[in-house]
Order: sequence, then C-alpha cells, then structure tokens
Amino acid sequence: MSAEETAKGTANRRTVGRVVSNKMKKSVTVTVERLVRHAVYGKFIRRTTKIMAHDEDGTCREGDTVAIVECRPISKRKAWRVVEILERAPQDVGTHVGAEPDAATGAQG
Repeated sequence: MSAEETAKGTANRRTVGRVVSNKMKKSVTVTVERLVRHAVYGKFIRRTTKIMAHDEDGTCREGDTVAIVECRPISKRKAWRVVEILERAPQDVGTHVGAEPDAATGAQG
C-alpha cells in the first residue's frame, strides 16, 4: 500500500469498459470484459459484467471506451464513477433509415 492509499483509507479499483447505454440522466451502463480460463479444457472464455456508473457531465456516448473507478454508493445499483473518456465512438451520420430530410423544405419525412 502506498502512502496515498493509506491516507485515503482504501484503494479505489479502476477498470476500463465500453458504454452500452446512456439513456439515463447522469448515468451510463458500462460493460467490462475479462478472460477466464476454463477449468477442464483450458480454453479462455470471454465474460462480461455490466456496471452502472455515474457520469456527472453526461458527456459519454454509446460505444465510448471509458475508465471508471469504484466510489461510495450513489444509488442502489450505482457505485462507480466515470473518470475519463479514453476513446470516442464514431458519430452517427444519420438518425435512422428512411428519415432523410426533404431537399426542398429541409423537413423530415
């Protein structure tokens, strides 16, 4: 344990994951992948964990790679906080198929 961790009282766990949902206010859902070795066959299996994280500014988008750190419980399911956005997801060009704006008026239709 370092002097900084001793002064704080606990070492905060930091992990990296991908944002899969940002439909809530000040909250995002992050999936964290890890590789686990199968007990019998020895093959590595990819396991995912979904974590709710606090995003104070609401700047995260779906597909972003973010660093999250464990913190005090903020709500029933949320005890992680977004520290930084490591990689931005590409911006969606169109909203959805069939919603091209009308050339003359610029209206959706």
